[in-house]
Amino acid sequence: MAPTKPIITDINSKIRGNGGYGDPPGNRFPSLYNSTSLIPHTLMKRFLPDLVVILAFIIISFAYFFPAVIEGRILFQHDTAAGAGASQEVKEYYERTGQRSRWTNALFGGMPTYQISPSYDSTEPLRFVEKAYHLFLPNYVWLVFAMMLGFYILLRVMGVSAWLAGLGGILWGFSSYFFILISAGHIWKFITLAYIPPTIAGILLAYKKKYLAGGILTALFVALQIQSNHVQMTYYFLFVILFLVIAIFTDAWKKKELADFFKATGTLAIAGLIGISVNLSTLYHTYEYTKETMRGQSELRQETTDGKEENGLTREYITHWSYGIGETFNLLVPNLKGGASVPLSQSSKAMKKANPMYGSLYTQLPQYFGDQPMTSGPVYIGAFVGMLFILGCFLVKGPLKWALLGATIFSILLSWGKNFIGLTDLFIDYVPLYDKFRAVSSILVIAEFTIPLLAILALKEIIQKPTLFKEKATYFYISFALTGGIAFLFAIAPRLFFSDYIPAQEFAALQSAIPAEQLKGITSNLEEMRVYLFTSDAWRSFFIIVIGTLLLWIYGTGKLKTPLLIGAIAVLCLTDLWGVNKRYLNDGQFQPQTQKTEAFRKTPTDELILQDPALDYRVLNFATSTFQENYTSYWHKSIGGYHAAKLQRYQDMIDWHIVPEMNAVYQEIQSSEGDVERMNPDRFKVINILNTRYFIFPATQGQTIPVENPYAYGNAWYVSEIRYVDHATEEIEGLNDIDPAETALVNNRFRGELSDIGHQDSLASVTLTTYEPDHLVYKTSSAEKGLIVFSEIYYPGWEATIDGIPVPIVRADYILRAMEVPAGEHTLEMRFSPKSLKITETIAYVALLVLFLGVVAWVWTQRKNIFNLKKTL
Repeated sequence: MAPTKPIITDINSKIRGNGGYGDPPGNRFPSLYNSTSLIPHTLMKRFLPDLVVILAFIIISFAYFFPAVIEGRILFQHDTAAGAGASQEVKEYYERTGQRSRWTNALFGGMPTYQISPSYDSTEPLRFVEKAYHLFLPNYVWLVFAMMLGFYILLRVMGVSAWLAGLGGILWGFSSYFFILISAGHIWKFITLAYIPPTIAGILLAYKKKYLAGGILTALFVALQIQSNHVQMTYYFLFVILFLVIAIFTDAWKKKELADFFKATGTLAIAGLIGISVNLSTLYHTYEYTKETMRGQSELRQETTDGKEENGLTREYITHWSYGIGETFNLLVPNLKGGASVPLSQSSKAMKKANPMYGSLYTQLPQYFGDQPMTSGPVYIGAFVGMLFILGCFLVKGPLKWALLGATIFSILLSWGKNFIGLTDLFIDYVPLYDKFRAVSSILVIAEFTIPLLAILALKEIIQKPTLFKEKATYFYISFALTGGIAFLFAIAPRLFFSDYIPAQEFAALQSAIPAEQLKGITSNLEEMRVYLFTSDAWRSFFIIVIGTLLLWIYGTGKLKTPLLIGAIAVLCLTDLWGVNKRYLNDGQFQPQTQKTEAFRKTPTDELILQDPALDYRVLNFATSTFQENYTSYWHKSIGGYHAAKLQRYQDMIDWHIVPEMNAVYQEIQSSEGDVERMNPDRFKVINILNTRYFIFPATQGQTIPVENPYAYGNAWYVSEIRYVDHATEEIEGLNDIDPAETALVNNRFRGELSDIGHQDSLASVTLTTYEPDHLVYKTSSAEKGLIVFSEIYYPGWEATIDGIPVPIVRADYILRAMEVPAGEHTLEMRFSPKSLKITETIAYVALLVLFLGVVAWVWTQRKNIFNLKKTL
């Protein structure tokens, strides 16, 4: 085996004119060859393509959001508003005190902020690095830029040229799902996905024996990825990494390089540990919190129809958003199932086929008619990108191809969820953590990654050997048939492949609301509109694939140069993806900054309620979708709210008591003709023990009215009896049978923390004197010892003292805190300041230091290389 030429000597030979960058005729610029000024010149020449590509990414990103970004307009969608409402209390607390609260009472009666406002001091250095990586670009612009840049880094590490890698960045970065995420306000998910390709780049770099550089890159982007706080996306891409590592191991086995493989694996294990440790505060507390949430294990476990116990999210909840099997073809044809769940009337294309008689109906019926409950848009990767992917399955050789193909098929099968229940059940039952995440359809992000990656590798093969089009013509024909051919068949015979354009549930709703003699005409016209949406996009995909294939054929004849081929494909694919993305994220959705203020404008009802001088009370809003909004939480402490990971016990109370009691309140208000004194408070006891002092009811002309609830129990109260129960079901059901003002239901597990209490002093009192989200102070007075129940949500981590002496907090009435208090007058305090924070923050700072030292070490090695280059010159 011939010895490998040292990299420095190789660079030097190219500079000297040995077939590299070229030697100027007659050596007209001797100074370049006789001084160290050659180094910056050479480096500039070497990195100029990269700089041009990065500049192109910036321009493209700015162009997409023009003119909104220039005018300072913003997106303010449901999830964005929900996040602002949920975090308002802790935001105000931080602005007032400079301290972070890990608890808020603004929604669901109270919950940790670990998944609402997960900020830790140890992450501040990382946030600066993140901004620098984004080149301090404006909002929205930096999102798309980061998405393209990460994939570009990956392709450069894989040895792809700058121009082709730039094309790859565009193909990945402009996948429709990412723009739908921005539109919906799922920014954490988007950012996490943006950091996954450079993480994989670090992994591949380590396996290329660049251990230090690969380790640093992996550690940095693992840290950034976890900081973005969407564990589900990180979890899904662990499967991709597994596929890749198996492929690399196979290759190392064949080449007898297992020692290098395990050395790289060890390096990556350390890098991963560093990245995890930097975010240990987030990860540990999210892990602890998850055990108490809907993603944990409910103590009210019920058996499924097949006799299996649910341990985590229920199967129905996990698979509620399952991709339809036929719907998968919208990877190729975006409007295969109509697009998004928005009114048909918003589609000018669909309305071309609309019967004017039914115009008002089409403001209520959605464009989307697929298997999911609703969707914000399809997962579309680009028609010609799909063709290149199929071509890559033939042209690209080696285990990497099989890893990418396997991961693609894997993600598609799992995205089908309940439509492919055998595999889904297998993963829910046996794969760790899989049952902690909902919306299985989102695992298609794996296919969104692997498809453009293999597509670029296919294009790389074609560029390296232009004669492939002639030599492997059969592969091109097959790839065209499996993409362009299918799109063509969809266009000319849509009903042959998809016969149902009106889902059964939608048809039943129409059938119940529309006279039979009109129904046939409406359904016929509705089907015609949706078929037209489908076929229009099928033709669109067909012609895009035809144009792309023609470009490859012209290139194969030698009539098109490589730069022109890459540029033409970039224009073709960017035009394609840009057009589809603008359906779901366009300038019309951006609103003035004032909209954010308008969204939380204080109403007269809010003004009246906020005049109440009490330190702490709760509000129940009947005028909204109570458990789907956080507007109420912006101004008040709400017993409703919106969050994907609420406490499991609180969800149990919503299902068992709060929702039925809300109906009871409505009935009582109506039967008493608005006279609250005539209401029966026994019909809404749980609402009362949550200290719900105000109800907000809808009024005429979009207005609301506040109604004070005189039956709210207050901040805390003494009880005269403790009733112990054995399990959670007895706790939650027992609330129907007790008077919570007199009796507390306590699980037997807390019996050792309490002593017997006798008849309670009728003059006993407990008063809240200080309120902060994470710190409550009470004054108590009683002639006898007793048990106080607090209208505060129980959660492990709250600590209490009586006159400075630590005392235990027990759980009462399924979700509330309770505490035994001795006779006399006392000061009682409760704090939520987990001791684990100090430990995790210390570890995080140490990990940051190690990462910094690693960067310093890498820079030092690069300096040594440059010094050697100077000596050679």
